Amino acid sequence: MKQIKKLLVANRGEIALRVLRSAREMGIQTVAIYSEADRQALHVRYADEAVCVGGPQSSESYLRGDKILEVCRQLGVDAIHPGYGFLSENAAFARKVKEAGLIFVGPSPEAMELMGSKLAAKAAVADFDIPMVPGTEEAITDVEAAKVVARQVGFPILIKASAGGGGKGMRIVNAESEFEEQMQLAVSEATSAFGNGAVFIEKYIGSPRHIEIQVLGDEHGNIVHLFERECSIQRRHQKVIEEAPSSVLTPELRDQMGRAAVDVARACNYTGAGTVEFLLDENHNFYFLEMNTRLQVEHPVTEQITGLDLVKEQIRVAQGEPLPFQQEDLTITGHALELRVYAEDPANNFLPDIGTLTTYVRPQGPGVRVDDGFEQGMDIPIYYDPMIAKLVTFGKDRAEAIARMLRAIDEYQITGIQTTLPFGRYVLQHPAFVGGNFDTNFIRDHFTPADLIPSNDDEAEINKLAAVLSAMLLTEKKPQVAPATEAASVTGSAWKRNRLGLR
Repeated sequence: MKQIKKLLVANRGEIALRVLRSAREMGIQTVAIYSEADRQALHVRYADEAVCVGGPQSSESYLRGDKILEVCRQLGVDAIHPGYGFLSENAAFARKVKEAGLIFVGPSPEAMELMGSKLAAKAAVADFDIPMVPGTEEAITDVEAAKVVARQVGFPILIKASAGGGGKGMRIVNAESEFEEQMQLAVSEATSAFGNGAVFIEKYIGSPRHIEIQVLGDEHGNIVHLFERECSIQRRHQKVIEEAPSSVLTPELRDQMGRAAVDVARACNYTGAGTVEFLLDENHNFYFLEMNTRLQVEHPVTEQITGLDLVKEQIRVAQGEPLPFQQEDLTITGHALELRVYAEDPANNFLPDIGTLTTYVRPQGPGVRVDDGFEQGMDIPIYYDPMIAKLVTFGKDRAEAIARMLRAIDEYQITGIQTTLPFGRYVLQHPAFVGGNFDTNFIRDHFTPADLIPSNDDEAEINKLAAVLSAMLLTEKKPQVAPATEAASVTGSAWKRNRLGLR
């Protein structure tokens, strides 16, 4: 057994706070790192110790593995938790951590390398009879040879970066006439994003659902799955809303996908928390997509339905402890939803928005959880991912989880920037989502920016209320009963309250 007494969290924002809190509950001393842009960040103030590791750019700070290891040496750190993003799936860094005599709270470097390449991952799981999307089994660089493969697979096809993720280096090709241009674009984007231009070809599944399975393995050969998460509401191939369990999986299909995910983990001798991602077509056939060798952003919904703390489980596994449960001990209780609250304008193609959190008040009440790293008055930095928070709700069933999410969105008071809260409200009230009849094309099929623009009646009401408020300011009178009543009349619209500063 390897006892962790002091843990460094090599990350920032909400995930850094998330890990620090679990470590504190376990009696572990904590160290935070931060960039010059994050000097006043909440995770810096929360940790027992905090050290600045460089400038505001990630390349100057959170990606500087050498500086992070030097901090560990100076402060007597036992282990590093990488969170997600940054160095979390960097096999070279994980290897250096181990070479320095420290514990890396995550899988082995070998598992990272194997699953970090989509092609290598497919080859590794081939012996386990895991369903695969038809396509190439190796990287392709020759355009003419790739065209031949594309014809064999059949258009439409998908060109994907082997080392990629987050939708980068990914191109849909509907016809052979588009192929050459799209392949060159995919290779260029993959090279720029990952330093690796290798691409491969898959049959494009037009209306898939994105279903992922949480797995957990220890150093004693025990691997379990913690059921599924539905992650089909996406923009730019990146998730916005997740839920657990999925509304479409039968118990039989859940068992099949869970066993397949465990086999994927066995194929790389996986330890710690990881996620196996699948595509589910309209006929409920599932296909292996990739494995993420880290904690996922959406892990809270799994925690809600299983009652487990995944960060604590990661730490226990890293200390060499066996899993304290077996597959048959795990059950699903209730339903959970997560909305990623991004500093983005959904009415303007989800473009990032920066500024100051003029108002920032979290929702509260039964079944509501907020994982964040900000407070009122703080600026949203331009250097990092624009996610402000993860808003999570839990209920006895899907209907209650949705109702609580809608309430929480109304209670969440954010002004000074645009956020994805209005988009979340739109999705959760849409018949396709409520009825469980949706896929990864939800935005394409069901959403336009105009859906978030108020009607003429709304505009008239807003102008009337704005005039009332302006008159109050000019006469320096405090609001009386009538204006307060009028303000209360717009409580049905989160957009209107935000516009008026009434929330």
